[in-house]
Amino acid sequence: MTGGQSGLVDWEQANRDHLMAELALLRLLLTESGRNDGAEHRRAEAEQAEIAARHRLPADSALDRLAHGFGLTGFERSLLLLTAGPELAAAFAAELRTACGSPWPSFGIALALLPGAHWSATTPDAPLRRWSLLRLLDTSSPINSPLTVDERVLHHLTGAGYLDSELATIARPLPVRTQVPAPLHRAAESVAHAWSHHRAVLLSGPQAANLQLVAAAAGAAHGRQVLLVSVDDLPTDATARRRTTRLIERETVLSGHAWALSLDGADPAERAAVPRAIADLDVPLAVLCDEDTAVSSDAFVRVPVDRLSAADRVALLRSALRRAGAPEQHAEEAAGTFDLTAADAEEAARDTALGTPLWQACRERARPSLSGLAQVLRPAARWSDLVVPEAQAAQLRALVASVRHRTTVLDDWGFADRTAAEPGATALFVGPSGTGKSFAAQVVAGELGLDLVQVDLSQVTSKYIGETQKNLRRVFAAAEDSAAVLLFDEADALFGRRSEVHDSHDRYANLETAYLLQRLERFRGLAVLTTNARSALDRAFTRRLRTVVNFPHPDPAMREALWRRAFPPGTPVDGLDPAELAHLDLAGGEIASVALAAAYLAAADRGPVAHHHVVTAARWELAKSGRSAVAKRVAG
Repeated sequence: MTGGQSGLVDWEQANRDHLMAELALLRLLLTESGRNDGAEHRRAEAEQAEIAARHRLPADSALDRLAHGFGLTGFERSLLLLTAGPELAAAFAAELRTACGSPWPSFGIALALLPGAHWSATTPDAPLRRWSLLRLLDTSSPINSPLTVDERVLHHLTGAGYLDSELATIARPLPVRTQVPAPLHRAAESVAHAWSHHRAVLLSGPQAANLQLVAAAAGAAHGRQVLLVSVDDLPTDATARRRTTRLIERETVLSGHAWALSLDGADPAERAAVPRAIADLDVPLAVLCDEDTAVSSDAFVRVPVDRLSAADRVALLRSALRRAGAPEQHAEEAAGTFDLTAADAEEAARDTALGTPLWQACRERARPSLSGLAQVLRPAARWSDLVVPEAQAAQLRALVASVRHRTTVLDDWGFADRTAAEPGATALFVGPSGTGKSFAAQVVAGELGLDLVQVDLSQVTSKYIGETQKNLRRVFAAAEDSAAVLLFDEADALFGRRSEVHDSHDRYANLETAYLLQRLERFRGLAVLTTNARSALDRAFTRRLRTVVNFPHPDPAMREALWRRAFPPGTPVDGLDPAELAHLDLAGGEIASVALAAAYLAAADRGPVAHHHVVTAARWELAKSGRSAVAKRVAG
């Protein structure tokens, strides 16, 4: 048994001994009320026993802490102990019945029995009832009503502490990390300082996990465990919410917890209600929110928690790898790419120690979860699969290099000091449908070894005010955390020109576009936008582009190359001539569709893909766009 565990056991036993010694003094008031012979001697012995039990306590008793924390008077303290008596000692109920005619304590019995009695002790606003330490079973008769002690309070008195059952359904403890990066440690010190001055804190930043780490570290500095509650889990009814906040305050006194309230996912109405909900909440509290959330209240000390710098992430990952006994090779490259939180770095290091390649471990830990707002792809396409003119291929390779060597150029070579912009990159891929724009984005992401987050515009955009910005905020934050390449197909639907304001719809649509442009400018990763209507894009957007790649309709030489790649190696073909098929005026995407349709036709015929299968599929594909002619030399 460790010294800490031994000390806890010693306190628990001493606490129970002292509690029973105090209760013995109360019981004498019942059994010695007639001043029979020896009463004074027995009282003196009981008082000496209580003093001796108090001296054996290595720290304040649970009852002492409770009485001090809630500001109980001597009478209120004795009344609470009297109410708990039947639960603490089996004979106490019989003694009450003999002395007072009832086996249950009541306020009337306490007024007659206990010294220092005052009538305000059981009013609704007095501590005993305000904090639900005890309850009147019949509020219509406050004097004669039996009293009962709250179960959570009873167990606290005996030293058997646990989290209140109502709070246990909505709160979870935040783990304390042994290694805290220096910037997060400084933020934790700011939080702890504010708590020392009884101030609530607004912790804002882009990574919820690091906000939680800061709150937990601040709690550890105070010797407190921090419990996390989501604002979505708080009752919406004002009365029920007030009861919950009272329980939070009570639990803080009983167990010494600090609290973190997460606004992640909360709607604007909930965020606006937070200052009112906690206006008189007297507990160590940190409200956690992202950097774009507006919470206006003078009740908060604001502590921003920015993303860790590349150097801090490298140090964090190297330290985690050393502790896990994993190799540190490629740590700088991985930490420079993936914006890992402290918790993710530790998990990635453990996975690496078990044999997972570091890059893969970091990628898996950082992989975003966007629940319908976007599709997270793991691209397998490579340069050899892409058919574009050499000029465009050179642009795409330069785009890859700008992401791959970002840390070297910006941090090591000092370019970051010359610009206030974020070190991200935005590329626009322009060209007719089917020319390979989206496929090129997959190639770029695959070459970088990163996920591709393909935004589902139908899910992101919403007719409800504020919802589109909220969805976009989640998408951008997830892509930044995971270093994923962000793909907006048909970007003109989101980045279209702002219009004149004729009604509130126009005003909010323009606000959404403005928000999107600002957020894109702050994006730290690579964002790829595709369009076949560049003129429809807002001109302010084009200023934020690093690269514009034009994807032309393929010429015959490109079409021949596309046909050579159209069928996988395992597909049986018979007599197909890519040079001849190149006379079909099809874009790359259309060629892929024709190849797939022809393969199904061949499979239905139980034979290889032949020329006539391709011609039939080509006619169907051309018909989609109102074209029907197939070159004679192809049609035969």
